[in-house]
Amino acid sequence: MDHQHANTALVTGGTSGIGLATVHELASRGLKVFLCARDGDRVATTVEKLRSEGFDVAGTACDVRSEDDILRTVEEAGAFGEVGILVNNAGRSGGGVTAQIADDLWQEVLATNLTSVFRMTKAVLNAGLQERSRGRIINIASTAGKQGVVYGAPYSASKHGVVGFTKALGLELAGTGVTVNAVCPGYVETPMAQHIRAGYAEHWQITEEDVLARFSGKIPLGRYSTAEEVAGLVGYLTTATADAITAQAINVCGGLGNF
Repeated sequence: MDHQHANTALVTGGTSGIGLATVHELASRGLKVFLCARDGDRVATTVEKLRSEGFDVAGTACDVRSEDDILRTVEEAGAFGEVGILVNNAGRSGGGVTAQIADDLWQEVLATNLTSVFRMTKAVLNAGLQERSRGRIINIASTAGKQGVVYGAPYSASKHGVVGFTKALGLELAGTGVTVNAVCPGYVETPMAQHIRAGYAEHWQITEEDVLARFSGKIPLGRYSTAEEVAGLVGYLTTATADAITAQAINVCGGLGNF
């Protein structure tokens, strides 16, 4: 990769799951990585551990639902290094029987999963990314951004929104050297996945093991993807070979979604 053009990556939700795997992947490629997450202590611990492994990383606490937090984070990231890559990964699950979903849960899921992507992207573009001859915006969406998830209406709606935002901005920035793509994981083994299985187990009155078996049975590959497999696509999209890929939503899902 041309480090001169994109030496620093900003990754949201970078302390666990796909976010942490992405931080590791990009840092392993020799990039400087600035990560953020809600829990400041976890950010500090994660940064310390990665630095001890020889990676050039830094980070800060950021609640992506807060515009002030986002602006401060982008400023801090810029002080660490000129941001040429943004990975909007922070997100949350959320759902239930739609007729019973509280209005504030709906707002919360959209604020965390969709509005944050718009605000963070806007802040990074205004901080200089749009002036660069090369850059990357990579949004972690979901296969739920292309197909409906039963009892997951707020989540599906928010992720469809991320895919739509990605496609629109990708076309808007086409020809600038800044590409915009979404990576759509299916079932991935992360702390969030465990939390989701617990919710379905309760709803269906079955064990979490049964939920795992039921979900795995739906995946043509017969297993969950790993966070590293998702991060591998993010890593590839940062390379020069991926210059021609923009306004796309690409699945990493073991064949679960095939569009």
